[in-house]
Amino acid sequence: MAGQSKSLLNRLERDFPEGLLADTAWFGARGYSRQLLNHYVGAGWLEQPARGVYRRPRGTLSWQQAVISLQTLLRQPLAVGGQTALDLQGYSHYLSFGQREVHLYGPKALPKWLGELDLDVRFHRHDDKRLFKQKATVRVKPNGTDGVTASVTGEGITTMAWGQWNWPLSLSSVERAYLELLDQVPARVSFDLADKVMESLANLSPKKLQQLLVDCRSVKAKRLFFFFADRHQHVWLKHLDRKAIDFGTGKRVLAKGGRLEKRYLITVPEELHAAS
Repeated sequence: MAGQSKSLLNRLERDFPEGLLADTAWFGARGYSRQLLNHYVGAGWLEQPARGVYRRPRGTLSWQQAVISLQTLLRQPLAVGGQTALDLQGYSHYLSFGQREVHLYGPKALPKWLGELDLDVRFHRHDDKRLFKQKATVRVKPNGTDGVTASVTGEGITTMAWGQWNWPLSLSSVERAYLELLDQVPARVSFDLADKVMESLANLSPKKLQQLLVDCRSVKAKRLFFFFADRHQHVWLKHLDRKAIDFGTGKRVLAKGGRLEKRYLITVPEELHAAS
């Protein structure tokens, strides 16, 4: 038994990167009993930041490590999106909330332990299938002691290197993240914020935008996108084929007491309507 325990510990050091998280199911599938995990915690080889989840000690736990753990070790099809993805890609000066809310997009509910971690953020999961027709998948796997590799498929999903070992954090591109942000107007995102972000989006890819707009299920997001795009007239706008995009039918009341924007049949705040 001692030899088996040592072998499992050696495998743990090889297959479980320092700083990442894994749950009891992940360990159980690899032959680690709860009793053995408790022993590892007592010996200081593992720590337990929340019930049913473990990590090899390494510095302070960040929300990025938690999300990368879900995407890699736990194979959850999940991407950072919306406001958080825009923040990570350089638009934090518009997003006054900072990183206190982390927006994640995927088809599955988040594990309960994620909300129990001692992190200064709140996680919000959005169903990506409700917003886009095409399923975006993220395939990530450990690669050696401290490495992780990733590949992504689907419109508007990319990765960025994070941390000392350049772990791949999967997230929405700026084009996709902005549509995800618009889907949250006006409940979580103000018209003013959406307008200011659009003002800064001079370098979007018209090819990516066209694919995403055709794939997008949200009539509200698509109408708002072109309303704000018309206001700022970036160069890429003239390369989009509006006829290929389904704008739905009927009016959408988005701003109570606002004025109807006749081209896109949405109500917007008076001050935006007057300036458009």
